Amino acid sequence: MKEKTEAEWQKILTPEQYSICRCSETEPPFNNEYWDCHEEGKYCCVCCDLELFSSEHKFDSGTGWPSFYDTIGENAISEKKDESYGMIRIEVVCSKCDSHLGHLFDDGPEPTGLRYCINSASLKLSKN
Repeated sequence: MKEKTEAEWQKILTPEQYSICRCSETEPPFNNEYWDCHEEGKYCCVCCDLELFSSEHKFDSGTGWPSFYDTIGENAISEKKDESYGMIRIEVVCSKCDSHLGHLFDDGPEPTGLRYCINSASLKLSKN
């Protein structure tokens, strides 16, 4: 995949998508497109269209962000250590375009025990 310049990303993405996907910002909880979405489909990266998550793995975490207990495949995301804001967390990014998606926590439901806490602005739902 050809690397895009920051100017190209700013033309392609909305200001909110750019700040989240390219600058690792976070959208407000309970005030985003997919936190309470119950439609079936695949959640894809808004930057490159890579399939990341399935509605089958989505659950209500009570956090106000879309949450998933698994990815769509082992190569969908990459993990990075995030030490911002005085915390140590695991940042998750798109494995294809390095777009910031959100964070991974170990307080999710079975069968994985994981919670991928993802920004709606980094996703687009492709309905089945």
